[in-house]
Amino acid sequence: MSDPRLLTILLNYKTPEMTLRAAEAVRAAMEGIDGEMIIVDNDSKDGSFEEILGQVTKLGWDKDGLVRVIQSGHNGGFGAGNNVGIRSGLSDGTRPDYLYIVNSDAFPAPNAIRLLLDHLEATPKAGFAGSYIYGEDGDPHLTSFRFPSIASEFEGAINFGPVSRLLADKAVPVAIPTETQPVDWLAGASLMMRESVLSEIGVFDETFFLYFEETDLCRRAAQAGYRTDYVRSSEVMHIGSASTGMKTWKRVPEYWYDSRLHYFVKNHGALYASAATFVHLLGGFLHWLRCLITRKDRGVSPYFLSTLLWHDLRAFFRAALNLNKRADTANPVVGE
Repeated sequence: MSDPRLLTILLNYKTPEMTLRAAEAVRAAMEGIDGEMIIVDNDSKDGSFEEILGQVTKLGWDKDGLVRVIQSGHNGGFGAGNNVGIRSGLSDGTRPDYLYIVNSDAFPAPNAIRLLLDHLEATPKAGFAGSYIYGEDGDPHLTSFRFPSIASEFEGAINFGPVSRLLADKAVPVAIPTETQPVDWLAGASLMMRESVLSEIGVFDETFFLYFEETDLCRRAAQAGYRTDYVRSSEVMHIGSASTGMKTWKRVPEYWYDSRLHYFVKNHGALYASAATFVHLLGGFLHWLRCLITRKDRGVSPYFLSTLLWHDLRAFFRAALNLNKRADTANPVVGE
């Protein structure tokens, strides 16, 4: 029986030096694995592609097609960029057995990739497997989650101990597992996927520019009967937010609100999405009121609730207008 074949996808956006460091760590972790790596430059337009390609050629990593550097041609976001690599396949034109996506600021331990591969090989019910992620300071990063719901929207927004205890099994964050176990979804900093599952459920939904794309993908896998497993022994150091700049955000960007709304409408319908937004606003208002009375910092991005309200109102208004236009087109008024 032949060894499973693996394709690793490393997405770069304006971080060429860090991407090359990550690629070096990935190459070491792929030692002994029948696999290849694709570095996808997500239309950086800052010389990243040329710099990465030049270094890969200089170091001889491109021999026998084991490391390829390609351009996405369009920055459609995290999912779209990874889809470019997924669709490229192996250098001989065949499909791999597994696909591994890793962030450009993530550095797998020497055995991290092998442990994910071995886990999926030994666990047919698992469609995806992800790593334990920790920061430069050694502190663990929370990457294990439940699927969002109306209840989780209220719990997260109100941020109140008694409510959180009551809705503990609905909260999106899952306490960092101490051993390998199934979870609803995992962050995509280090995630291995069974190619046969992607062939069945599809790749990343490119409507998501950034955020919620892994949530949606793992949910589709779960609906098809495949688990997403957190593999504690697979360890990856992750700097975090190197490409997105999230740590320096003053306000939550528009695409986060777009992604959140698309996730709820796509997976639960417009009515459910409206209810999720309503309870989030209600919980957020109660949290604001409690912090006002107690004079505590809310710990929420400026104008978050007002932006969420107006964003979703505009989106639903546009959807209603489009619905009316389609109805008018389908049923034209006939003159006398």
